[in-house]
Amino acid sequence: MRIQHFLTSILLSGLLLAETGPNAPIVVKQQGYIPFGEAPINYRSEDLHDPIAILQQRMDCGEVRLRYEPGQSYLRSVLRELKIPVNSQTLVYSKTSFQYPKISPAKPRALYFNDDVYVGRVHEGAALEFVSFDPTQGAIFYILDEHNVKQPRFERSNLDCIQCHVANGPTKGVPGVMVRSVTTSPSGTQKGGTPSYISGHESPLSQRWGGWFVTGNLQQAHMGSKELPDTSFYLTSTSDVVAHLVLDHQTQMHNLITRTNYQTRLAGDSGSDAARKQYESAVEQLVRYLLFANEAKLDGPVTGGSGYTEAFAAKGPRDPLGRSLRDFDLRTRIFRYPCSYLIYSEAFDAIPEPAKALIYRRLFEVLSGRDQSPVFASLSAGDRQAILEILTATKPGVPAEWKQFLNQNERSTQQ
Repeated sequence: MRIQHFLTSILLSGLLLAETGPNAPIVVKQQGYIPFGEAPINYRSEDLHDPIAILQQRMDCGEVRLRYEPGQSYLRSVLRELKIPVNSQTLVYSKTSFQYPKISPAKPRALYFNDDVYVGRVHEGAALEFVSFDPTQGAIFYILDEHNVKQPRFERSNLDCIQCHVANGPTKGVPGVMVRSVTTSPSGTQKGGTPSYISGHESPLSQRWGGWFVTGNLQQAHMGSKELPDTSFYLTSTSDVVAHLVLDHQTQMHNLITRTNYQTRLAGDSGSDAARKQYESAVEQLVRYLLFANEAKLDGPVTGGSGYTEAFAAKGPRDPLGRSLRDFDLRTRIFRYPCSYLIYSEAFDAIPEPAKALIYRRLFEVLSGRDQSPVFASLSAGDRQAILEILTATKPGVPAEWKQFLNQNERSTQQ
């Protein structure tokens, strides 16, 4: 029987747990077929530059040594090295992890994340779990043995099982991540005959966070639980609603970036209509999601209370007027300027041509107001102008015509 993995909701590469102990291997690696294992994607490649791979290189050369902490294993040390804030913690108690026997409403799994990495920990679990985004290959899956050993090491998870985690709907057909919402029984298992929802910023709030704890202030009804268990096992006592909103957006944005990258590489150098269509559809989906088309409305104000909101917004970058794509709205929508901050990510920059040029062209058509199609109706003229100005000032590599357009508009206004 297939066991679902990772954080109730975050799709993780498959693991085979052989035996546990300080000297026992956790991952059994098999070399069977996996999707995208061959050229041009070469998902099996060990030539990786994701944050976990880079951290392991630093550990190998003696630059970094992870510190073990009784009760929390290497968690705090790993979060510090990866620059993942503790107040990003969200707690999930549904039993859809390979470590499911240790997960319950009384002892949920903790998830921490930043723009590039997701970290999961089960109380008294065998391993820390990681999804780390490589600029070219997308989601790469790792574990770290929780036992106190002389030289802890991140292990890439069993590649055979990745085929269980390439889902056309939930992860856009590529190795990816997702937030799942389910109706649970008192033990944390999904109730029979109940639906499972995948969350993004488009999802109705009424369908989100089943199997998760949610703290902070949100007036709208949702499936999450507000009754926290004993949180003395965890690094903090919150499961911040604002972190949940960011997580919902970010997971699907990651998948769409990876999908666009893969589809462009699979299309190859052919200039045929068939090759072009292979990535054009992915580009259009990415642009719509990037600009928060069809975002579910908030009935705010929404407050988290953990400090996550302030810490996230402080990361910038900011334009000369002090504006940032990380500024929150939290009244009617998540962000004040609805364009995803992941446009600054290395993964976005690694999208191959000609797809990246098409992305910039489509963004300019929308932000300049030339595209007034109904799908972008939620973007006011002010939104479009502000986003265009912010990106022109803060995003390296945007086309020169963006600045020329803004300069022409400014001159026209002054005349």
